[in-house]
Amino acid sequence: MRIFSNKRRPVHMGPYPMELLARSNDARPVRTAVVPPVVNVGEGQLNQALAPVQKVLEQLLTGVAVEHQAPLPADLRERTNLLKSAAYFFDATLVGICAYRSQWAIVVATESGPEPERDNLASGWIAGSEATFRNLRATQIAMILCNFLRLCGFYARGYSQSSEALPDFTIPELAIRSGVAFEAPGDLVNPFTGRALGLSVVVTSLEMLSDRPLDPAAGSAASQGGLTWRLGLSGTRSAMAHWFQDRRASHLSRYPMEKIRKVDRATTRVDENEIPQVPLRASFFARGAAGDLGAKAQAQYPNFVMKEPLGFATRNAQGQMIPLQDGPVASQAADMPNTAENAKAIKSLGYFLGTDLIGICEMPKYAWYSHDSEGNEITARHKYAIVLLIDQGHETMEGASGDDWISGSQSMRGYIRGMEIATVIASHLRSLGFASRAHSNTDGQVLQVPLILKAGLGELSRIGEVVLNPFVGPRFKSAVVTTDLILEPDRHIDFGLQDMCNKCNKCARECPCNAISWGDKVMFNGYEMWKPDVERCTRYRLTNSRGAACGRCMKTCPYNHEGLLAHRLILDLAIRFPMLRGPIARLDDYVGNGRRNMVKKWWTDLEIVDGKTDTPKSGANARELNTDKTDPSVPIAYYPASVMPDGTNADAQLVDRKAAVEVAGTLESPEDAKRRIASGGARPEQYIPIKNLTA
Repeated sequence: MRIFSNKRRPVHMGPYPMELLARSNDARPVRTAVVPPVVNVGEGQLNQALAPVQKVLEQLLTGVAVEHQAPLPADLRERTNLLKSAAYFFDATLVGICAYRSQWAIVVATESGPEPERDNLASGWIAGSEATFRNLRATQIAMILCNFLRLCGFYARGYSQSSEALPDFTIPELAIRSGVAFEAPGDLVNPFTGRALGLSVVVTSLEMLSDRPLDPAAGSAASQGGLTWRLGLSGTRSAMAHWFQDRRASHLSRYPMEKIRKVDRATTRVDENEIPQVPLRASFFARGAAGDLGAKAQAQYPNFVMKEPLGFATRNAQGQMIPLQDGPVASQAADMPNTAENAKAIKSLGYFLGTDLIGICEMPKYAWYSHDSEGNEITARHKYAIVLLIDQGHETMEGASGDDWISGSQSMRGYIRGMEIATVIASHLRSLGFASRAHSNTDGQVLQVPLILKAGLGELSRIGEVVLNPFVGPRFKSAVVTTDLILEPDRHIDFGLQDMCNKCNKCARECPCNAISWGDKVMFNGYEMWKPDVERCTRYRLTNSRGAACGRCMKTCPYNHEGLLAHRLILDLAIRFPMLRGPIARLDDYVGNGRRNMVKKWWTDLEIVDGKTDTPKSGANARELNTDKTDPSVPIAYYPASVMPDGTNADAQLVDRKAAVEVAGTLESPEDAKRRIASGGARPEQYIPIKNLTA
């Protein structure tokens, strides 16, 4: 938690106040033999799970650049800031640049999350694997930067601390030359981080400006950083925040979820006995791919996110990690009978690996897809779900309109991080003798939204099929690990969101395709929700010609904020005093939350067409708040289970929008559903998948 805002701090400056540190004027090459050039992987238990992921990433550090060079900024300062910002966007801790031979080296430094306490089971898992994981994090960022540069037509080669060594210099030496750290006896030191660093390097032909080395004789972080460092006056990470985080239990998120009210059931009606199992084929993105939404949407499906090079830069790694999501289980299970201690260990492991929020729940049958993407029946095989949330990044979202060219990359950033973490956790649990599978956006067998709700990570919101968290709002992506390790489930939470969403129509007002309901909640497939028009939403995201996908609802939600102390206080007021929720929603508009902050607009708008990365021909969406918009009274199309496609049929099954709009007249209100169930009434036929109706 920060006290001071970073709204005026450009993204390329990073999360630490590196601009306060004295720099050396000595431009001579740095040579050292003290700092080890290669990471010591040790004997940690977790290394077994980390190694296959590391191998995938390292294979992608090399590649061939496309022939056409993209129109990256001609100004060297702007170009340098672009690459630094991209690294920070993917969660680099520190970034520096220096000349390397006749090329340039981008040095990326990463840190891991808090290490578990000695009495925490995760401590034994992680011990000896710390450096290995930091190396993996740094390698992932290097891999993405390499792919991005090659897609833009420039040579790029990445190096990790466990890969082939660079000619002439070691990675630590380049870290010193680029001003990321300086050498202390036997180690590299950055005055601010306070933790050991993982390092990677990207060597590229793209000309940039070099950073100067740090001056190791300039003094401590406190003496150089002053109050700016102690308190975070410029909106950066601070010594005070480090102090508080270091004293927080490792199984707790940096967000105080433990202070949110816990309840025994969701704040929206969930009739679990009536919820149908649906096939993966029923997902509207799967329907778009199959041709159910017509030829235009089908043609755009393979490209709708990957037409932007930063998002595309993550794709190969995601595809190659799919086989790692499941695998053989050790023949003998570890002795782990305590559900509470097991849950604490899993959460500590997840936060160490970089998860932002974690919840645990029992696996209901309805949260499993009935059939996979190939039409094969899925067996509900694990008892528990570990739900991981990855923040999509407030800084970048603040500079975006929500449906412009960075939107898809924000999603991909969350997806690759979530997939990587879930894969490592699942693999580790299998090595302990517990059947486990990672489920990612790229390849999964479970519906993640019901699990996010059930794991106590949020409430269903007006956005519709989106769970909203009190601290990051809807600004996250998720991944899931299902497992047979016995775990203590989390309880549902209540922070007053249903009333807040009743009084705030901001997401509906700002939706560019009018897919979000302005009206009341209905019962849909057993859930009480503000049901969105998923068909209209999917069509827009697939065919958006002025951006990649869409996250406008996330951008403009009042719960999408910096997470300052002031925001925590407002959240507390909204929880304690319901009468203030309407004024708080209006205040959000008044102070301009949801507008674009151009200080944070760091990326260059780019589109890949026919293998060439160029300026988008249709331009870019540049939306501001639309405060005068009123309810357009656009009908919403509903596609309940009874009209979902046959999950075993890959052929196009065209949607009947007219019939779907007419379904609105048949939907129950939550009160009607309550009365029906109380009187012993039968489940509505629309909750029954069409294949079962016709059998």
